[in-house]
Amino acid sequence: MEIVVDTLSAIQWEEWVFSGLRILLIISLVWFILQVLKRALRKMEQALIARSGEEGGVPTESGKRAETLTRLLRQGIAITAWIVTTLVVFRELGIDIAPILASAGVVGLAVGFGAQNLVRDVIAGFFMILEDQVRVGDVAIINGTGGLVEKISFRTIILRDLSGVVHVFPNGTITSMANMTREWSAYVFDIGVAYKEDTDRVVAIMRRVGAELKQDENFGRLMVDEVEVFGVDRFADSAVMIKGRLRTLPIKQWDVGREFLRRLKFAFDQEGVEIPVPHRSVFLDGGSAPVVESLLKHKEPR
Repeated sequence: MEIVVDTLSAIQWEEWVFSGLRILLIISLVWFILQVLKRALRKMEQALIARSGEEGGVPTESGKRAETLTRLLRQGIAITAWIVTTLVVFRELGIDIAPILASAGVVGLAVGFGAQNLVRDVIAGFFMILEDQVRVGDVAIINGTGGLVEKISFRTIILRDLSGVVHVFPNGTITSMANMTREWSAYVFDIGVAYKEDTDRVVAIMRRVGAELKQDENFGRLMVDEVEVFGVDRFADSAVMIKGRLRTLPIKQWDVGREFLRRLKFAFDQEGVEIPVPHRSVFLDGGSAPVVESLLKHKEPR
């Protein structure tokens, strides 16, 4: 009994009480800060969904992207906060945390060397989703390969090209990315006509066909504005090239562009506008007449 009394009397109860109160205060403060951050992240998620909706994004896809982003942030902040809190509590309890920090540093270094590509992919994917660079359903060109974006995650982005081939790109390896369907798309055309044609008349026909297409019930609603005809762009070997552009809703440029070219061909046929084919003129001197005669001479039937 005396041993128990001596042990209890040797304990510095005042110091333990103050340490317990400090630990309780630290845990309460961390919990409060996490609740505030959780509420702030929820507001950020709602803001991301609202902004994506204003830009014409798919609501379900925008919600998934915003939820994934905020969940990753929430988990990262929570894990970091509780690890730091645990180390502070250990220190308040008189436990030396230096060996723990040293061991964590060695483990973190080993994991960093082994998973550096994975960490690079996740960080790159995080900023790609945060900045809303590309969405599911967009047509993009990544590292020179074009296709429809089928899936986006923090580690990879998946494209399917026109032939149906699926291409998987780790986010950390993406060096160039071009989004062809962000907000609006464009169909750029180069039309060649014969040198004898009046280019002003040809441009007027193009604009008339574009205006008729804009009034069409099916294709007009896909066009952002009237056809833009920039004018004569260059002189080719056999044709005068006239450049123009059709601005459409995202990913609709090929549908509208094909219909425009189809109608333009009919209009050129009706107006007698010649679309030339490549040809070459050959001039021979007088000494070549026998050779030409032998080449042009019909073979006698047997």
